[in-house]
Amino acid sequence: MNNSINPLVSIVTLNYDHPEVTCALLASLRLITYREIEIIVIDNASPKEDPTIIHDRFPEIIFMQNDQNQGFAGGNNQGIRRARGKYILLLNNDTEVDAGFLEPLVAKLEANANLGAVSPKIKFFDRPDTIQFTGQSSINRYTMRNHGFGWGLKDTGQFESDASTAYVHGAATLVPIEVIRKVGLMPDIYFLYYEELDWCTRMKHAGYELEYVHNSTVYHKVSLSVGKNSILKTFHMNKSRLLYLRRNIHGTAFLIACLYLLFVSIPKNLMVFLMRNQMDHCKAYCRAIAWHTRNLHLKNLYMNPTL
Repeated sequence: MNNSINPLVSIVTLNYDHPEVTCALLASLRLITYREIEIIVIDNASPKEDPTIIHDRFPEIIFMQNDQNQGFAGGNNQGIRRARGKYILLLNNDTEVDAGFLEPLVAKLEANANLGAVSPKIKFFDRPDTIQFTGQSSINRYTMRNHGFGWGLKDTGQFESDASTAYVHGAATLVPIEVIRKVGLMPDIYFLYYEELDWCTRMKHAGYELEYVHNSTVYHKVSLSVGKNSILKTFHMNKSRLLYLRRNIHGTAFLIACLYLLFVSIPKNLMVFLMRNQMDHCKAYCRAIAWHTRNLHLKNLYMNPTL
């Protein structure tokens, strides 16, 4: 790419405690070869670790500090509203990047106005030869499950071509600002999980395509903010899965999905927690379901924030 005509990319990342992790990401961004960037860091009301070291070490960034945790969607939306770029890169703070990762993503969007968003190849940071993301299948309308292509496989070059994907990955997503103006911001009714899947669904309904870009690589440390097997994750993952169902599945498919959840999925998951003696997770799972029984008539269920 010719640097004189490269469009500005606004990189948005959230910090929630773990400021050293965010600093490691910013250090890797200092080394990238794409220079037309601005970096926006949103601290989502970190309760324990002082986030001001981030701006002290990286004064070139735009640093915003919340007094309340706005969640993944709410925090990213703040950054998007502050951004000036033609493209918005949502990048988890628990990632680090290859020096040349951004050029292929920008080139892909520049070449195809019908693309709503793209994601790079994502590998596990602690196992850099192992794939986390090279695309995803569509969510099954009845079971609310899907699968990732290549997840957990050694990277032997088997995913070395760009490909359509049902969803991009929330850890690293490049989106044109014009797409956001048309479809709206991330749905902040979600606090954690499923917000990017819902966002992608809206993009596809608006006629956009989504792609995995093979020659861009990001390394993901995975779930540092909430923990890999945390009670918080159990609660929000299951609450958000049901939210996605309520917002996106309708008619007969919705009824079948509810029956599947009631008679198969929920009993099975509760049994697994009980057999593992994970009572805290069992309670968190029940709280996630109870949230929906208390909020059967949410007035803002289908609302999406806009720029």
